[in-house]
Amino acid sequence: MRSTAPTVVVIDDEDSVRKALVRLLRSADFQAVSFSSVRAFLADFESLEMDCLVIDLQMPDMTGLDLQRYLRMVRPDVAVPVVIITAHDEPGTRERCYAAGVSAYFPKPVGAVTLLAELDRITDRARSTA
Repeated sequence: MRSTAPTVVVIDDEDSVRKALVRLLRSADFQAVSFSSVRAFLADFESLEMDCLVIDLQMPDMTGLDLQRYLRMVRPDVAVPVVIITAHDEPGTRERCYAAGVSAYFPKPVGAVTLLAELDRITDRARSTA
């Protein structure tokens, strides 16, 4: 059991996916905050405390990879691990994501056990370097 629950921000434009991820995270003792668009997330970004971002790769206003690059460029002082999930697992995408500094990449549907294990690993590392 965690002494302080890590906060994971979920950004996915699909309502059912976003809600399912939030339920899964909360059932595993994570705090979860969700946004339906990158634009909504960026409006609140400065006020958020987060240990990890879980971002859908393909969204209408900005891709998850573009958001990763944007955050690294605009706020290099904020080192939040990013997990990309995608329904469009095309050749070379995984490599581009890791080259941009993404912490993990999963094609949809990602198994609950797999995702939670990775988030445990990532958030433990984020807390130990904080």
